[in-house]
Amino acid sequence: MAPSPTRFTLALALVLPLLLPFGAAAADTTRLMAFGDSLVHGYGLDSEDTFPSQLEAALQQRGHTVEVINAGNSGDTTAGGLARLDWALADQPDVVLVVLGANDGLRGLEPEQTQRNLTALLTRLEEAGLPTLLAGMLAPRNLGGEYAEEFDALFPELAENHPVVFYPFFLDGVAAEPALNLGDGIHPNAAGVAEIVERILPSVERLLERAASPPNAQS
Repeated sequence: MAPSPTRFTLALALVLPLLLPFGAAAADTTRLMAFGDSLVHGYGLDSEDTFPSQLEAALQQRGHTVEVINAGNSGDTTAGGLARLDWALADQPDVVLVVLGANDGLRGLEPEQTQRNLTALLTRLEEAGLPTLLAGMLAPRNLGGEYAEEFDALFPELAENHPVVFYPFFLDGVAAEPALNLGDGIHPNAAGVAEIVERILPSVERLLERAASPPNAQS
């Protein structure tokens, strides 16, 4: 026998309060994909000390309902990142933070090649409708002034040509600071990551604002 409308309505009223909060919370969570190399993946760090983990904690402390996906791959150049981008997007992020280029610089790859790879990557993210933060890099100074000048300039140029939130130097305040890096002098330690998170946080919040705004309201 089918339940009477009165019984069905009562059952629904009892069940809905249990289901709606979970569904609403899941729908309201912004998925931020941190996409990059070992600086994102967390070379030499415990999982809770990595950039994605510390960034997620900091954002949640500031009241944001956000999940930060660790899409870092140690050793990635910009070419490597571009090659695996579509695979990474299967995680269905709402916004993306791009941290690539450090390995291009360490290997002395042609800045033109780096710029071409990042242009293709940023274009792909634009086509997918994903608000993006681009973190810049600086070249190692032992490669000469001409190389450093050309490499350093490509990131601001990319920011001018693409609708990204731009953070000029991911390792700002941490590079060349022994107390904030592992023994290799290249990768940040847990304290170094905390410094990066503190400095980049306002830019990440701007990125989240873009995700919450209608496309025609973004600038």
